[in-house]
Amino acid sequence: MNPGLTATLLRGLRWAAIAGACLAYAVLSHLAAADPHPDLWDAAVAMAPLVLLAAVLAWRSPHRLWMLALCLAGAAILYATSAWLVQHYNWVFLLQHAGIQALLGLAFARTLRSGQLPMVSRFAAVIHGPLSPALARYTRQVTWAWTLYFSVMTGLSLLLFWLAPVAVWSAFANLLNLPLLILMFAGEYVVRLCLLAPSDRAGPLEAIRAYRQAGSAKPPST
Repeated sequence: MNPGLTATLLRGLRWAAIAGACLAYAVLSHLAAADPHPDLWDAAVAMAPLVLLAAVLAWRSPHRLWMLALCLAGAAILYATSAWLVQHYNWVFLLQHAGIQALLGLAFARTLRSGQLPMVSRFAAVIHGPLSPALARYTRQVTWAWTLYFSVMTGLSLLLFWLAPVAVWSAFANLLNLPLLILMFAGEYVVRLCLLAPSDRAGPLEAIRAYRQAGSAKPPST
């Protein structure tokens, strides 16, 4: 088989596996959050991403043994307080959803300050190099749009958690989170096709590569 085709298939399988895992966890999270009779399994589903993140960071730490020991100690504490977690695990779900949305909104908003290169402009520069005036103006506006999107998502998450039944909040936070994100990407792509010259456009795959490259680079300033 052609090596290039093999690499493409492997990348496709990897993205499919990631998408499948995200979808499965979203459904599990909704079922756990909306469970009228919460138990330890529901609390474990809520805590799983935090525990996994802690384990990955500990494994990558230069002080691996100490950090892994700390993780084990933390896991023991969680188990010892499992009764309390079962009663309050939905707050963990809220922290994950609203917290991530707020942090993303803040990350985009910070790049709109004077002297900073807007976040989306930085992604575009990875693909196009120096930006044309039209592209620079457009990417700044899109950075504002993403800031507003994440701010609205944060506010809605908090309001629904406070005012609506937990099943309604969970459907929004766990089941609609990814579709709404995809819809935002698709809407921005359609607007890009309408407003930008062909030379200033980038396809979805190019955008993904730009996000990955820009995420590993030091943010430039204007």
